[in-house]
Amino acid sequence: MAETNVELLQARLDKLRQLQALGIDPWGGRFDNPQPIAEIRQMPADYFREEQPGPAVRAAGRVLRYRSAGRLLFLELWDQTGRIQLMIRVNKVSETEWKVAQLIDLGDIIGVDGELGKTKTDELTIQVSRLTYLTKSLEPHPKDVFGLEDIEYRLRHRYLDMIYTPDTLRRAQQRVTIIRTIRSYLDRLGYMEVETPTLQAIAGGAAARPFITHHNALNIDLYLRIALELHLKRLLVGGLEKIYEIGRVFRNEGISPRHNPEFTMLELYHAYSDYRGMMDLTEGLILACVDALYPTRIIPFGDKMIDMTPPWKRVSYAELFREFVGCEMTDEVKVAAAARAEGIDTTGKEHAVLVHELFEDVVEEKLMGPVFVYDYPAPLCPLTKRKRDNPNIAERFELYVHGMELANAYTELNDPITQEETFSKQLAGLSEEESMARMDRDFIRALRFGMPPAGGLGIGIDRLVMLLTNTPTIRDVILFPLLRPEGVPSSK
Repeated sequence: MAETNVELLQARLDKLRQLQALGIDPWGGRFDNPQPIAEIRQMPADYFREEQPGPAVRAAGRVLRYRSAGRLLFLELWDQTGRIQLMIRVNKVSETEWKVAQLIDLGDIIGVDGELGKTKTDELTIQVSRLTYLTKSLEPHPKDVFGLEDIEYRLRHRYLDMIYTPDTLRRAQQRVTIIRTIRSYLDRLGYMEVETPTLQAIAGGAAARPFITHHNALNIDLYLRIALELHLKRLLVGGLEKIYEIGRVFRNEGISPRHNPEFTMLELYHAYSDYRGMMDLTEGLILACVDALYPTRIIPFGDKMIDMTPPWKRVSYAELFREFVGCEMTDEVKVAAAARAEGIDTTGKEHAVLVHELFEDVVEEKLMGPVFVYDYPAPLCPLTKRKRDNPNIAERFELYVHGMELANAYTELNDPITQEETFSKQLAGLSEEESMARMDRDFIRALRFGMPPAGGLGIGIDRLVMLLTNTPTIRDVILFPLLRPEGVPSSK
């Protein structure tokens, strides 16, 4: 196998030298105004005939198939919009171009000018009149043009995966559509897109383990952000009333079908709104994305069809807990017993933690949705305003679809005194020095200057793309998911 690969590599290098001997630059250059293949395929075309030429077209792309028929060559050209057959006749191109055509390998990139028509077998084809060589591929390409079967190979060679696995390219294009739709929808509503720091002195806004780096000039440790929240809220203090950011977030945690250490978040804040206002916004925003991709609001996910038709169900956390766990979430004795029955270790855990572990283990998988789950136990929500008539409940919701959390929203806590208290409780158990280092005192100070009442929303873009592109794993909606370096063994 190794010898065969060496021979293939050498054959390609030999062809590169032959191209150079013909005066052809194997790395090409400018090739203006190629038409997308999808547009060419929509043009009217009839069978080739000398007396009535078809439309003149110009295309550029990668060669995925190559078949020689003596004085006639058939190629398949691919670009990001589609594929089309090329026909090169010895008497339709120059002598040099014919020689060049015979040096083409699978994977090479070429440009062509020619006539669009149909062959006798009814195949839409460009009959080439001018061939322009654009790039030589020195590595052999996969023979199976219908898709790469080895998942590990696909992920490590995403550039090939996009060429030979149509679903990968489709998902990448649909992800762009989703993000454009989100921006367009929010822009129309008067939201302003902003940018906040990726490197932060304090990792705040979420309970997650950060990645740590070091700034040499200042000789200080910094953190890759684990959330966008606290800097965006500072902007609310500064007077920006409707803001959002779509940005990368980094959490030094495990990898799973729904988790990647580097992922994309949408966070937005709306002064003078609350979590119910965020429900309305979330529903409209996601439906806009559904409408951008599908002709109806009933969409596939796995082997199920999900009806996204509004209004979406809204049900309290307590009601779901009672229904599926079988007791009130406020009953400490029964909650502990239910946790033990589910195999959850209860040692040293606070009541609210047990409640949420039960919710995650028992309830979440049953939430086919779309369903807004609202009014969470307050101890789980240190950045959330409490209900006026029940301080044990936080004005928070999460949106679930097919058992997967897609969105998280709050009525934002803007009371600096309560905020400092909840931060202190969150950091309890750490040394005084460490807790002081992790307390974002500038954020508390900003709140003391006055942050307006507000609603805030976070949506995991990657999970949203998973749902809307019918993709079961997060690594297939991230172009370059984190992988263990080649040759590095598992630590397990």
